[in-house]
Amino acid sequence: MIYAFEDYRLDIAARELRRGAAMIPVEPQVFALLTLLVENRQRLVSREEIIEKVWNGRSVSESALDSRIKSARQAIGDDGRAQRLIRTQHGVGFRFVGAVTPRTEAAVVAEGSAGLEEESDPAPLRPSIAVLPFSLVGIAGPYGAIAHALPHDLIVELSRLRWLFVVARASSFQLRGAALTPAAVKAALGVSYCLSGVVELEADGLTVRVELCETADGSVLWSERYRSSVGGVHEIREEISCAVVAALELQIPLEEARRALKTPENLDAWAAYHLGLGQMYQFSRDGAERAATLFAQAIDREPGFARAFAGLSFAHFEGAFLRFASDRAAAALSARRFAERSLELDPLDPFCNLVMGRAAWLTGDLEGALPWLDRAVELNPNYAQGKYSSAWTRTLLGEGGNGRALTDAAMSLSPLDPLRYGMLGVRAFSHLVLDERAEAASWGERAARAPHAHPLIELVAAVGHGLNGDHELARAWANSARKRQPGIGVADFLEAFPFREAEVRNRISGTLRGL
Repeated sequence: MIYAFEDYRLDIAARELRRGAAMIPVEPQVFALLTLLVENRQRLVSREEIIEKVWNGRSVSESALDSRIKSARQAIGDDGRAQRLIRTQHGVGFRFVGAVTPRTEAAVVAEGSAGLEEESDPAPLRPSIAVLPFSLVGIAGPYGAIAHALPHDLIVELSRLRWLFVVARASSFQLRGAALTPAAVKAALGVSYCLSGVVELEADGLTVRVELCETADGSVLWSERYRSSVGGVHEIREEISCAVVAALELQIPLEEARRALKTPENLDAWAAYHLGLGQMYQFSRDGAERAATLFAQAIDREPGFARAFAGLSFAHFEGAFLRFASDRAAAALSARRFAERSLELDPLDPFCNLVMGRAAWLTGDLEGALPWLDRAVELNPNYAQGKYSSAWTRTLLGEGGNGRALTDAAMSLSPLDPLRYGMLGVRAFSHLVLDERAEAASWGERAARAPHAHPLIELVAAVGHGLNGDHELARAWANSARKRQPGIGVADFLEAFPFREAEVRNRISGTLRGL
């Protein structure tokens, strides 16, 4: 039996939940819970019956049941406040209240593709991807399983990216063969992107090639090759997983923005969001204003779009942090308010947690920012901007060593990140707090020369060179910052970068006043 409700399909035999053509990954217990509620939608299902059917009568805590209910709601775009599809009767049980159309699997097959198109759902707001089984070249031997183990690992890791639909292994692994094209993947699974790979096994080592394609036209967006000794198979698996997740965090949003630019007159929520990201990463007054407008458009089209609220928070953060906004206090308040709203909608999205932490920066509340930033990294261990933001905070709190390690990890995960100038600047700070003056000057110079570096970053270079005794270079960077932002000085620098240690603050103040 297949149950259709809103734009979702719950396929009992295949144990699949889909929204449109995209697969929604759900845990087995969550799938069983959804099935139980949908199949018994004509009545209330008690908490005791749920435990009996889903957990086979085993003793479980109330919190475990509530957690599965919450996950079931998230999977179908519902929440405890709206209760649009799953309604709670407190202390008694739950009932599925959405309109459901049951159809047998045989009827679906009999209708054929025309029937499916007649019932087809709108394309999902989020991009979708299928990770295919990798091809194996050479003699398999004891390591042949890596051709399946590695893409399986990638499916697990990519599923942490809550902005991305990831087709389940059970479906994507049905597609294999040298003749398989991106167009065929799109026809079979309806995804926007596919990730494929080749594993070459040799006597003394292995080589893995990974490729990300857009399924609409087959264009290659990103590819990389990795080589390791056979004995290093576990290390290379971890390296590839981290690299692929970080690459997709960058490449897919960029491609979505490029696609949206081709048809700006027909912006849906997702396209407007990604156009907003493109403007946000310009780090200019006009860019921040355009980004805020586009994020607002995304929210207007999809009021529950958590990441659009997070983007709006980031745009207001820019306005306050870089003083684009005429009223800095109001911009800081908006940054926090929109961050809070994004977390209300999706508390498990790393970006939403990130902007909450960054909003705390604006009031100098470094201790308050840190839990949110650490949470972002916990939710996605490969989140480069999360690691960078945590590094920024820890470094200002005097943890130069920890800040350095996190910054290096962020730059390794995302070497082309739009915030790379900031990462380089934090690397300079990590040396500054340890009074390593030559290194602080070197990294500050690199930060100031990086794309999108703003006047505050130029002052980072000025401080580094000034402390290192190169007053000519220090004055040059200070003058450049003042030319771009007249009147910028010590107070602005220390408000943006509130170092906790008085000795560090005094060194910075004395240096900038001498320039």
